[in-house]
Amino acid sequence: MAETSYSIPYGEWAINLKNTRIKYFYQLIASHMSILLIAFLILSVLFVRYVDDFAYNEKAQELENYGEQIIDELGHKRPGTNLQSYVSILKAQNISFIVFDQQSRILYPVSGSFPPVELTPKEWNVIEQGETLIVNRDVERFDFTVTFVAMPYFENDQLAGGVLLASPVSGVSEMIAELNKTLTTAILIAFAIALLFSLWLSKMHVSRIQRMQKATSMISEGHYDVNLPESNFDEFGDLAHDFNKMAAKLQQSNEEIDRLENRRRQFMADVSHEMRTPLTTIAGIMEGLRNNMIEESQREKGIRLASEETKRLMRLVNENLDYEKIRSNQVVLTKEEIDADELLEIIQEQLYQQAKDKGNTIVIHTNPGDIIYGDMDRLIQILMNIVKNAIQFTEGGTIFLTTHSEPDHMSIIVEDNGVGIDVEEIDLIWRRFYKADLSRGSGQFGLGLSIVKQLVTLHDGEIDVESKKEQGTKFIIRLPHKK
Repeated sequence: MAETSYSIPYGEWAINLKNTRIKYFYQLIASHMSILLIAFLILSVLFVRYVDDFAYNEKAQELENYGEQIIDELGHKRPGTNLQSYVSILKAQNISFIVFDQQSRILYPVSGSFPPVELTPKEWNVIEQGETLIVNRDVERFDFTVTFVAMPYFENDQLAGGVLLASPVSGVSEMIAELNKTLTTAILIAFAIALLFSLWLSKMHVSRIQRMQKATSMISEGHYDVNLPESNFDEFGDLAHDFNKMAAKLQQSNEEIDRLENRRRQFMADVSHEMRTPLTTIAGIMEGLRNNMIEESQREKGIRLASEETKRLMRLVNENLDYEKIRSNQVVLTKEEIDADELLEIIQEQLYQQAKDKGNTIVIHTNPGDIIYGDMDRLIQILMNIVKNAIQFTEGGTIFLTTHSEPDHMSIIVEDNGVGIDVEEIDLIWRRFYKADLSRGSGQFGLGLSIVKQLVTLHDGEIDVESKKEQGTKFIIRLPHKK
C-alpha cells in the first residue's frame, strides 16, 4: 500500500500558528523555566567539567608528590635497595609504581604483575626534556582505565630512566558520580523553588494585566470613571499612571460632549422658540392677505408687521452666523486708534430716534484726547447692542455714555437708570437667548450680549455689569491701550 503524505502549506501553517492562543501566564512560566533550565544545563556542564579536571589534576598531583619522593630515594641508593616501604604505602592507596631505564626496561620491581608500559616517542620526548608526563585517563596500555604520571630521574646530569606511578580512575569516577548526583538533587530542588517563585511572579504580573484589561473593557463600554493603582516600582506603574490620565481626559471629553449636546439641544429649542413667533405672525398675515380676511384699512399695518418680523428673523440668523464666526476665530479685527467722541457720537446719532420713542435721552461724557484702540465696526456693534438693551428697559430716563482713561486701558461705561437686573441673574445675561425678566417688557436679548462678550474678549478686553433692581444698570468695558 502506498504511503500517503500530508503537508501543510506555509501560509496555512502561519495562520494556524497565529490563531493559536496561549495564555500570558503560561508564556511567563515557560520563559522563566526555559531560562532557568538553560542556565542550569550550562552551569552543570561547566561544573562537571571543572570537577572532573580538578579531581584528575589532584590525583596527578598526588602521584607526582609520591614520584618525587621515590626519585629522591633513587638519588641516594641503587634501585631495589629500600623502595619496598613505598610499595606498602602506595598499595594501601591503590597506587602502583615502577622504575624503568632508558630502554624501557623495568628495574623495580624485578618481578611483578605490573604490565609493561610502552611510551610513545612523543611521550619519551617529554621525559627526555626533563619534564613530567601526565596522562589523566589511559585505557589502551592497561587492563583498566588509569591515571599515570612518568617522571624522569638523572644520574650525574644524565637521564638514567624514570618512575611511573599509576592509579585506577574508578575512585575518581565514583567521586565525580557522587558529586553529579548531589548536583542533580540540588538542581531539582532549585528548579522546584524557582518554579514556585515563577508561579508567584507570573500570577502577580498577570493579575496586573487583567486589571488593565478589565479597565480597558470598561473604557470601551463607555465607563470612563476608572482608576488603576499606580506605583513607581516598574513600567506597569507608569502604564497605570498614563492609563489613568487617558481615562481622566476621556471622562472630561465625554462630559464636554454631553455639555455640548445639551447646549445644542438648548440652542435648537431656543432658536425654534425665537423663530416660532415671527413665523407664525408672518404666516397669519400672508394667509389673511391671500384670503382677503384683513380689512383694507389694516392691510398696511399687517404688511408693516410682517416686514418687521422678517427683519427680526434676518437679525436672528445674522447674529447666529456672527456668533459662530467669533467662536471659531473666523473674525479678524482691524484695530486702530479711534477718537472716543467720534465713536460715541455715532451711537448717539443712530439710536437717537429709538431712544426718543421711549422718552429717553442719550448723554455723552468724554475727556479731550480720549483714544480707544480697537476695531471700529466691532466696537460700534458692541455699543449698539448694549445701548439698545439700555433703551429697551428704560422709559423716560437717561442713558450715559462715558469714557475714562486708565494707565493700561480705556474704560467705556454705558449706564442707565432703568429697571435694572436681579443680582442672581447678572452672570446669566451672557447666555444666548437668555431673558433676564420677561415681565420687564416685550424686547429680546437674543444673541446680542453673547456676541458682545465674545467681541470684547477678542479685543483682549474685559466687560463687567453692575445693576440693582429698579435703580439701573452699568456696563463697564475695559480695552487695553495700543502697545
